[in-house]
Amino acid sequence: MTDKDKCIVEPFTPWQETTKGGVVTSSGNAHYYETGGWRADKPEWDTEKCRQCLMCFPVCPDSSILTEDKKMIGIDYDHCKGCGVCANVCPFHAINMVKA
Repeated sequence: MTDKDKCIVEPFTPWQETTKGGVVTSSGNAHYYETGGWRADKPEWDTEKCRQCLMCFPVCPDSSILTEDKKMIGIDYDHCKGCGVCANVCPFHAINMVKA
């Protein structure tokens, strides 16, 4: 059994084998699912305008702002759902939402 298996209720699982009320009993399984295809808009990062303030990083609900050595290095489009929160908080307008 992998860590992934502990977090997943497979399709067509009888209700008797699920948690009461469908409660999620563990976390940390989001990286197993590529949900980026759900979005209608996507963020585009303008490296010229970016000042590496990282205001976008803590507000991203999908942890899609990629960082390394305390600097933004890109956007994880496999998991970004295009909510636009990162673009809304960027004081330098370095992230713009465009049609996906």
